[in-house]
Amino acid sequence: MASRSRLRQLFAYLRPHWKQTSLGIVALLIVNILAVTLPRIIGSCVDEIRLADSIELDRFIQYSLQVLGLASIMLVIRLSSRQLIFGVGRKVEFDLKQRIFQHLLTMEPAYFSENTIGDLINRATSDVDNIRRLLGFAVLSLINTMLAYLFVLPAMMTLHFRLSVLAIAVYPIMLTTVQLFSHKLRTQQENVQENLSDMSELIQEDMSGIGLIKIYAQEQNERRAFGRRNQQLLNANLTLAKTRNFLFPLLEGLTSLSLLVILWMGSRAIAAGTLTVGNFVTLILYVQQLVFPTALLGFTITAYQRGEVSVDRVEAILQEDAKIQNPPDAQPLERSQVRGHLKADRLNFSYPGAASPSLDQVSFVIEPHQTVAVVGPIGAGKSTLANAIPRLLDIESGQLYLDGMDVTQIGLEDLRGAIAYVPQDSFLFSSTIRDNIRYGDPLKEQPVVERAAVQAQIHPEIENFPQHYDTLVGERGITLSGGQRQRTALSRALLVDAPILILDDALSSVDNQTATQILRELSTGTQRKTVIFISHQMSAAASADVILVMDQGRIVQSGTHSELMKQEGLYRSLWERQQLEAQLN
Repeated sequence: MASRSRLRQLFAYLRPHWKQTSLGIVALLIVNILAVTLPRIIGSCVDEIRLADSIELDRFIQYSLQVLGLASIMLVIRLSSRQLIFGVGRKVEFDLKQRIFQHLLTMEPAYFSENTIGDLINRATSDVDNIRRLLGFAVLSLINTMLAYLFVLPAMMTLHFRLSVLAIAVYPIMLTTVQLFSHKLRTQQENVQENLSDMSELIQEDMSGIGLIKIYAQEQNERRAFGRRNQQLLNANLTLAKTRNFLFPLLEGLTSLSLLVILWMGSRAIAAGTLTVGNFVTLILYVQQLVFPTALLGFTITAYQRGEVSVDRVEAILQEDAKIQNPPDAQPLERSQVRGHLKADRLNFSYPGAASPSLDQVSFVIEPHQTVAVVGPIGAGKSTLANAIPRLLDIESGQLYLDGMDVTQIGLEDLRGAIAYVPQDSFLFSSTIRDNIRYGDPLKEQPVVERAAVQAQIHPEIENFPQHYDTLVGERGITLSGGQRQRTALSRALLVDAPILILDDALSSVDNQTATQILRELSTGTQRKTVIFISHQMSAAASADVILVMDQGRIVQSGTHSELMKQEGLYRSLWERQQLEAQLN
């Protein structure tokens, strides 16, 4: 059942390229028809020489030209068939990589927490490459083998039926042997692919965390960890190689038996007068034509087994539906019409497997243009709330509203286009500072880029860099300090000029004075924005219009700084603790 499903999937991959595939098959068909004709010509030439004890030079040249012409035509057509079918494999590879990348872009962030990046990369590269080989080399070999048997076997039997049957008698044994080994090969190939993914994951993690490895001097431990995974991959490959090295010579040996049968029985048939020498030569050539594609069956099996495993691994990605999708009848939302009014009505959210909810009956109202601070201890649910607003989490309907519209009923592109979000991890691309700032709108001119950088208090530092805005930030912004990365990410959010701005502890690496200045600029200089900022910097939060205090997934207090300081509660405790820490430092 599973095999039929994989075959259907392979046909689905080929369907967009059916014309090119058909041309390749037709080319193979013509080659195999010509391949049947060629031994006939050689056999006729041998019989004519033997019967006449000699052959005229013109006649011999005529035979030679026929052989040369047919061989040349076969060469050209065979090369064309390889180009066509291998080309289909390359196009399927291109299609799959496009589909995988586009599909991954639709997945929610939680998907990438559950599936490691190294494994996803391995599936999108190594596994896709295996499918390309399957639909190139394996398809070419299988079709060529089937056509060879389809045309060569009847031609052999017209020359000498009994001898032909004896020559192919070993092939059922070969097919049985292949069937016996197929499951074992597939399991071993799957083990190789899994170990390759594990090693790719380790390499990706170590390259990303090389700074941490250096700081804690863990090079030796990481070297040992890599050695263990590399050894596991080597063992898996050696196990697969042992099976293949036993199977393939066995198949080649069985194919050679056909030739031995022809030589042994054919000589007796010639002596008995039931077979001419020319037909004997023709039979030998026919058997030789079957030996190569049959011997190649072993390599074809390997390509098929690899491709079969890889189809499952690739389809596991493509068949995984995004949990957060556009609603069937999405309500349009024009950015220019967004006022920035947000309302939560008993908002709940729990992470899979969590013992308690991260958001528990959260309710609030944020008026347009308000600056709202969200504070609380670590694990209070602040970041979960920030992720819920742009639907980076799969929240239930009827709990969160933007300008009176349920956010789960708004198109994702419209909703997220109305919200500029700066997460805790200030991710930067390996490009220039200018390109990172204008990532949300790559066509923005330099003055707009600089204006966003000025608002984020990063412009003077960029001007001090040797290449200014053309400075390369390195992978994930490694050449910048933590504060510079955060302010560059903030510049990126400010440039898109969205009506709602969410800062999820996005100024944690910036000093209190600069953070307060940035927030003051946001609240006074951009009156049409609704600003929600999550922060542990209480002095910065104090300047907000409204402060929401969260603890254990609930909003336990709300109000202005002065109002909350009059109450005995969590906010006052957090404020006094931070003031004490500031004095001690």
